Amino acid sequence: MSEERFRRKEIPVDRRTFSRILTAGAVGASLPALLVTSASAPDRERQTVPSMGRPGNTSFGALKQVDAGVLNIGYAEAGPADGPVVVLLHGWPYDIHSYVDVTPLLAAKGYRVIVPYLRGHGTTRFLSSKTFRNAQQSVFALDIIALMDALKIEKAVLAGFDWGARTADIIAALWPARCKALVSVTGYLVTNRERNKAPLPPEAEWAWWYQYYFATERGRLGLEKYKHAFAKLIWKNVSPTWHFDDATFDRTAAAFDNPDWVPIVIRNYRWRLGLAGDDPQYDHLEKQLAQSPVISRPTITLDGELDPFTPPGDGASYRDRFTGPYAHRTLKGVGHNLPQEAPEAFAAAVVEVDGL
Repeated sequence: MSEERFRRKEIPVDRRTFSRILTAGAVGASLPALLVTSASAPDRERQTVPSMGRPGNTSFGALKQVDAGVLNIGYAEAGPADGPVVVLLHGWPYDIHSYVDVTPLLAAKGYRVIVPYLRGHGTTRFLSSKTFRNAQQSVFALDIIALMDALKIEKAVLAGFDWGARTADIIAALWPARCKALVSVTGYLVTNRERNKAPLPPEAEWAWWYQYYFATERGRLGLEKYKHAFAKLIWKNVSPTWHFDDATFDRTAAAFDNPDWVPIVIRNYRWRLGLAGDDPQYDHLEKQLAQSPVISRPTITLDGELDPFTPPGDGASYRDRFTGPYAHRTLKGVGHNLPQEAPEAFAAAVVEVDGL
């Protein structure tokens, strides 16, 4: 999640590709209610796409493991081995099951879909107990680059939300040759710690209460003791219309039992507030990211209408960070865990951006 805000700017959007998806194929045939926003016409146009129902998968089946960089990464894989690759990146406090319905939709379209656990989550483990449990933003991107190298994937469509969107944004910005195209929920999420020093209006600050809680030792102990109750509270607060059941939550909550989950989460949020230092070996990357580099790869940004972290302005606040082919969608009635709340719309965005 990010506090980034950028200046308002008009949004040029080409809806032709998206319209083709709506009328052809399994992905487009089952899109949920979706608000399509376009500024390609003189007046901004809005169109509501009717809901057609949602799938309900519960499992990826057997997971795979591979040594990649400093990690042994656990990941789900689906689709043909020789298909174009899509890497789906989850957020916090979530896991790979945010994509349990998106994955088969993309696999049915011929994509090879890779869904990894981020460091500190699920079956992903550090190879050495001596490795520093770093959680600054650049290392998550390096983890995914290492995973792609280990799997001999030269280039992939990258798609993510929350921590996953930030990771995908960073790869697209700093390693554009590895990113064929990008789907980024909540837009441009590269953290600028200098900007983060500036206070937000009280209502906006309230949404970030857990960041400040995590800045304290009490917060660390609280997360450690009540990790599942804590995550469930976040889910309810940031996805007010998503009525998940206990089984859905429990599948994801198992990923929080990773011994590095609490250290990674706490350090990540403290790092964003300037309360945890950098590893000097990544200073050159963080200096580049501090300049808010633009992303030139084809991009679709998605916002959940009910996500408390969605910035105002229909994507205008981050539009100038994307310089390549671009489209923006705001999904009606959807909260923060967008791919799990609206899997068909998320999958459709992946297919569309691959053709931009």
